[in-house]
Amino acid sequence: MSRVANAPILLSGSVEVKFSGGLISVKGPKGTLNMSLSPRVKINEEDKKITVSVGDDSRETVALSGTTRALIANMIKGVTVGFEKKLQLVGVGYKAAVKANEVHLSLGFSHPIVHKLADGVSAEAPTPTELVIKGACKQRVGQESAVIRSYRPPEPYKGKGVRYADERVVIKETKKK
Repeated sequence: MSRVANAPILLSGSVEVKFSGGLISVKGPKGTLNMSLSPRVKINEEDKKITVSVGDDSRETVALSGTTRALIANMIKGVTVGFEKKLQLVGVGYKAAVKANEVHLSLGFSHPIVHKLADGVSAEAPTPTELVIKGACKQRVGQESAVIRSYRPPEPYKGKGVRYADERVVIKETKKK
């Protein structure tokens, strides 16, 4: 059995979990998330604990059990606490502004970039050079952050571009004569 799948998932009082026909639904204060489950993995809920077990001992099923447990734990964390990614804009004149459900970026191009956020994801700009992406679904928050970063990834000579707050950009040395 997977070491990750052996650990039970503890539920808080504000989280509702429902299983029905190969689908799991988690509801909490930050929203509702749904996921389809593999029929090879068995899930049990007892006493505010969720445990994941396998039907057979094949290598794929054991790996799937650990992945399923991690995804369910992320769903529970997302609907209670939520996830966030911080982005920094490094460069002269690079700035971000959030208006309604859109992020307006000025990244040194001849035109501004308007990025429409996906459902369940919100953004805020505490300063013009910082952007915080928030949401209940870890995958959606990460995907939106990656798409915004892809508009102008950090370049290796001056380090200008959109980067994650914890990202370290290695600056290359320029060519010598």
